[in-house]
Amino acid sequence: MNAGGTSGWTGAWTAERLGVEVVDAPTEVGGEATAGGPGLRMHDLFGLALRINPRRPHLLVSTVLAKHVPTDPRVVRAAGLLLGLGVATHLRRALPADDLGGLLARAVAPEAGEDDLVALDAAVAAATATVTDGDGVVLGYAETATALGHLVARALRLPSLHSTRRHVPGAEPALGFDEAHSHATEHLLLPVDPALLATTGPAVLVDDELSTGSTALGTIRALHAVAPRSSYVIAALVDVRREVDRARMQAVAAELGVSIDVVALAAGEVRVPDGVVAPEPVLLPRGGADSIDGTALDVPDAGDAWPVGVRESGRHGFTWTDESPLTTAAGRVAARLVDRLALTGDDRVLVLGTEELMYAPLAVAEALRAAGPAAVRFSTTTRSPVQVRDVEGYAVRSGVRFVAHDRDADGYGEADRYAYNVAAPTPWRAIVVVLDRPSATAALDGRSGLLAALAPYATEVVPVVLPVAGTGPAPLHGPHFGSYAADEVTWLLKDLSHVALEGEREQREQAIQSGEAHYAESLPTEYRPDDAYRRLYGEQLATVADRVASAVVTVSELSRRVRGRDDLVIVSLARAGTPIGVLMRRWAASHGWDWPHHAVSIVRDRGIDLTAMRWLADRYDPARVLVVDGWTGKGAIAREFAAAVAATNAALGLSPERGFRTDLAVLADPGECVELYGTRDDFLIPSACLNSTVSGLVSRTVLNADLIGPHDFHGAKFYAELAPEDVSGAYLDAVAGHFAAVEDAAVAEAGRLQESDRTPRWAGWAAAEKLQAEHGLPSVNLVKPGVGETTRVLLRRVPWRVVVAPEREADLRHVRLLAAERGVPVVEQPGLPYSCVGIIRPTEQDGS
Repeated sequence: MNAGGTSGWTGAWTAERLGVEVVDAPTEVGGEATAGGPGLRMHDLFGLALRINPRRPHLLVSTVLAKHVPTDPRVVRAAGLLLGLGVATHLRRALPADDLGGLLARAVAPEAGEDDLVALDAAVAAATATVTDGDGVVLGYAETATALGHLVARALRLPSLHSTRRHVPGAEPALGFDEAHSHATEHLLLPVDPALLATTGPAVLVDDELSTGSTALGTIRALHAVAPRSSYVIAALVDVRREVDRARMQAVAAELGVSIDVVALAAGEVRVPDGVVAPEPVLLPRGGADSIDGTALDVPDAGDAWPVGVRESGRHGFTWTDESPLTTAAGRVAARLVDRLALTGDDRVLVLGTEELMYAPLAVAEALRAAGPAAVRFSTTTRSPVQVRDVEGYAVRSGVRFVAHDRDADGYGEADRYAYNVAAPTPWRAIVVVLDRPSATAALDGRSGLLAALAPYATEVVPVVLPVAGTGPAPLHGPHFGSYAADEVTWLLKDLSHVALEGEREQREQAIQSGEAHYAESLPTEYRPDDAYRRLYGEQLATVADRVASAVVTVSELSRRVRGRDDLVIVSLARAGTPIGVLMRRWAASHGWDWPHHAVSIVRDRGIDLTAMRWLADRYDPARVLVVDGWTGKGAIAREFAAAVAATNAALGLSPERGFRTDLAVLADPGECVELYGTRDDFLIPSACLNSTVSGLVSRTVLNADLIGPHDFHGAKFYAELAPEDVSGAYLDAVAGHFAAVEDAAVAEAGRLQESDRTPRWAGWAAAEKLQAEHGLPSVNLVKPGVGETTRVLLRRVPWRVVVAPEREADLRHVRLLAAERGVPVVEQPGLPYSCVGIIRPTEQDGS
């Protein structure tokens, strides 16, 4: 049948100008089944448009895929499930349901009503519920068939994976292949578990359109080389292969000794005359409005509505058990949108997915339609340039062009991306743009970005940003690593417990100061205190636990107020900051706030762990992340942190508005180096008195190129053998036990600090430079001001002398005890701005 003359068909304009003929094939073609059954024809499933691509002048614009045309989410879901049901029928795992094709055809017709959609919904749900279990895997193609692959897998109850064009640092491709006719040809498969592909059951390859079969055959060859099996099924909405293409597929099947079958909702040919040239392209201007109103949710990312760990896509694999958490999370996001937008029955909302991210936005669109009175449509952005022509009988009537914002996409910030058919007779009440965290970059904003490009078409443009799961190295938790409970801290570290990293103290110090080695490449021998020192630690803890608790509450409340949010994510600098992070999390929990806590490494002269920061950026809005340390000395780490944050944001494509913040929070800031602190007094924080035995039995962090690869977290050791001496939990309990008593005064202090001038004055750095000059030291790095830093010098380095303020004797008992044990002279200096200062013994050359 020639569909070009069908009334209302959105392919008529292109067909007439190019001389294109669309011909339906019989239900059975060359022995290969089609699943649509009576009632589905080619023109039901697509219109035509003109590409801006010399390889093929025309584009099949699907009426059920929602890639280029905003579509009722029920139609998108039903078409995908119907295709999956067709595969199940072919595999004899379901009975044929021939009436479903007619129901879909009626649902996509221009005159379709609510009754047609309800009937389609119910019939497809009933049919797919009868599918029996089996073995296999489903592969969807990026970018157009990612959601379609999910839906086919959902109908079949099989695990799925979709190809991707995003290079994910640290993710090794299981295989790759090219799509020759595509605008972006490279495809990668990046399963977090390579065993996903090792199933012996059929591999079902899902695409929106089967044109020649070349991409599918290339995939089958690549997959068969690494995970051979006897059966492959290619599932597509439409099969438009020619006889020569069908013969080639049968030849490949014979060559490999496998079956290759095709299941499609409709089949036929799109006949294009030889030598046809598309009309001169009409290019879209890039960009949109100068300003945008209402472009952010009250919580910019999905927050706890979409928990970290809920899979948002099949880029790294998706199993049947991932379905329910995704549906639940989508429902929570939709509920927030209903509240945020105050929708009425007269409103129209477009939920817009972004490139490969199609399935999670579809789920949000489905939930939003079910939760509110508004009419909801769904579509996604795309890489593909298409000619836009506002004429009757053409499938792409409007569009916007904007700069790429995916962090790892080719041409980030320079290449163009598109969204089509976004214009409407009246503006959308809202366009909800659903992204994942790696694509929420600086290029999203501004005149050339997606949000601005959409602004003229909606009353509000609302981005919803989802965390991604399954990327980066696996973090560590107690009790397998560290003695803290698993919910107290997630260690973004590599376990080096099996490696001998400790060296003789004198030799290690010589190597560090001579420049032969960096201090982070090895570890000092872990100090094991005697009974007298442990008793002193206990006495000091009893004396100052309330003071520590007060500082924890103050810095937590001050940070909450300054950031203006209750959903902070605590990231402690391992290891001195980690007990403080745990305590801040405990205090927040007492108020009903769940502050996730992660520990990362920062190394002087090397910066913060970029792999860990990327891991965080993939899962959380960086604006939620509050980085925490124990105390400041002269401010070296505070300076290192500020520079590291700038470098991290640049590496991840994050603007200052969307990126990580530089406002380091500390318990004590005697060096006056930061704006968020609990106190600026240099008092004894008991966790500084010990090493790993008060910090979860975890060592100081290690950055050693022989042990840490480019995509590894920085490393650390778990000293499980020190468990009998561990006081980490008791320390936390002792301090947290004072929260209630100090709460009112500490919160009041936070309010006072919020209104005060907290500008860093870097007094500690100035004091260190003065001491450097007074003692004739070759480097200011040998001066370690503050009771915490002095303790570190005595426990880890080769101390030369300790300078103390005699008027602060109450905070010096453990310092004097350690100094006496090591034969280190103690020099009193009244008026010192710190309780004490540790000075490392200089060698011939300082490089520390």
